[in-house]
Amino acid sequence: MRHVLICLALATSLSACDGENSVRITTTQSSDDQGAGVLKVVDTLQCPDSLGVLTRKGLAAAGGANCVYGGPKGSDVVLHLVRLDGRPVDDVLRDFEDRVSAELPTTSARLAPSPVAQAAPTAAANGEETASVQAPGVNIQTRGDDASVRLPGLRIETQGDNASVRIGGINIQSKDGQNTRTETSTVSVDSNDKSTRVRTRAPGAATRMTYILSDDLPADAGWRRVGFEARGPSGGPIVIAVVRSKDRGDGAVFEDARELVTVNVGR
Repeated sequence: MRHVLICLALATSLSACDGENSVRITTTQSSDDQGAGVLKVVDTLQCPDSLGVLTRKGLAAAGGANCVYGGPKGSDVVLHLVRLDGRPVDDVLRDFEDRVSAELPTTSARLAPSPVAQAAPTAAANGEETASVQAPGVNIQTRGDDASVRLPGLRIETQGDNASVRIGGINIQSKDGQNTRTETSTVSVDSNDKSTRVRTRAPGAATRMTYILSDDLPADAGWRRVGFEARGPSGGPIVIAVVRSKDRGDGAVFEDARELVTVNVGR
């Protein structure tokens, strides 16, 4: 647990959860892995006339494999039914990630990794391994199975098999052997003063992934937040809702896009 939490901290830059550049991440799964349910195999998309702030434009296209929705302030959502046909799902997701990232061509450059202070493990007097990382705004201390991580907007404490994680308004508690809320998804956050990139990927054979890229500075086409929600059973097909928004704070569009995916394949 300690190694995973430290990796999450190091992947989160100093402004990931502060001010206008804030990010909300919700990834919850019960300890018995049953809360998410079994995802359905679908042959054609269900495209309701409207859902939340979204309104469908025209009819489903490509034999029921695509449908387009419009949202507030010029946002749009395109729902895709993607058959894997033997192709690795990771390749499909990477293609969609590249596709939506191209809508914000300068943002990825702003999110290029910068050098981070390296921890030098040492042996404590009682034989436990210790490590320390200190840099402006960063304080990471570990001793044996215990760790303390401090970044602006991010706090992590671990003691053995117990962990407490706070990211912005999120509070995740994990206790070994108890049916408490536990964070089991892979979460990666990269952020600076202007740009933020978030990836979440749930474990297991089924596909459950969220990707969001946002920027304070709009692209030439006016987009400021793009991304997708992908979900589907092992072997596919997977349903992917691609979102484009001109408003960084328009979380309702992403929530409703996620609900469109749920309508089709479940949670």
